[in-house]
Parts: sequence; C-alpha cells; structure tokens
Amino acid sequence: MRVIFLPDVLTIILCFLVWPVLQVTAVLICLYLPDRYFSPDSFFFRAHRFEKEGRIYDSVFRVSRWKHLLPDGGAILKKRGFKKKKIKDHSKENLNRFLVESARGEITHWLAILPFWVFGFFTPPRVIWYMFVYALLVNLPCIIAQRYNRPRVLNLLNRMEHKNQINYFVKSEVTAHETNN
Repeated sequence: MRVIFLPDVLTIILCFLVWPVLQVTAVLICLYLPDRYFSPDSFFFRAHRFEKEGRIYDSVFRVSRWKHLLPDGGAILKKRGFKKKKIKDHSKENLNRFLVESARGEITHWLAILPFWVFGFFTPPRVIWYMFVYALLVNLPCIIAQRYNRPRVLNLLNRMEHKNQINYFVKSEVTAHETNN
C-alpha cells in the first residue's frame, strides 16, 4: 500500500538507492552470523533427491555455461569474504570452508529477494511486481550456482576421504606385514 507519494523522478531515484541498501543489509546480516547457521548438512542447504546432486541445474538451466559470468561477492569483501569463483586450495579444510561460505552466499541471495515488497510504500502497486521480477533475476542465478556447486564439492570431499581411507588401510597392511617379517 503506497503511503509515500513522490514525483516520478524522485521515486525512480529512490528505487535505485533502496535496492543497494537492501542488498548490502542482507550481505551484512549473513556475514556476521556464526558459521554454525550455514551447515551444508542442514535440510535447507543439502541437495535433495529432485536436484540429482546438483545436476538438474545444469540440465535445466545450463549453469556450467554461464556461472563463470556471475560476480564473486567474496572477492569484493576483502577482509571477511571468501572467494568462491575458483577453488585454488583443495585441502579438506578449504573445501569445508567453501561449503559453509556457499551456504552463506545462498541464504544471502534468498534474503535479498524478500524485501521487494518495501517498494510498495512509495511506488504504484504494479511496480512491486517489477521489483519482484528484478529480485528474482538478480538473485536466482547465484542461488542456482550455489546449489549446483555444493554437491560437487561434497563429492570431491567424499572421494578425498575415501582415498585417504584406502591409503591408511594400505599403509597399515604394509606396516603389519613388515612387523610380522
């Protein structure tokens, strides 16, 4: 319900000013929440059966073809950000950090969609729907990319863990055999 009536030019300027404030607010909220809220194993963040380990996002949206075009918010937030565009360190610790930051990024984009209704206070009612479409167009590609990447990184971690278990088993067998001889 529109309660603030401004000239059209001021309304447009206000729209361009309010969106960045709302987006940055979502970022700051998620940036300062503890990591425990972003467990990749939680129901909200884990891959569900219909997602087919993230493959549905590539088959339906072709995410692997365009995800490199998305901005990396972690690169912008130098001190507190975590770069997710390219994983350079494939250590277990870094991949686990990636999973947490991927969940943080996903929820940030979900939160950034929600305040589209705020524009109803100072724009005509039809503009709210434009703002909703804008919020979806800007945030859904990032959400899709996070939901596509997280299962892939989890699979990489699982393969690394399996390889470590095999190496441990082989080493203990060799050590046991050497001890017996």
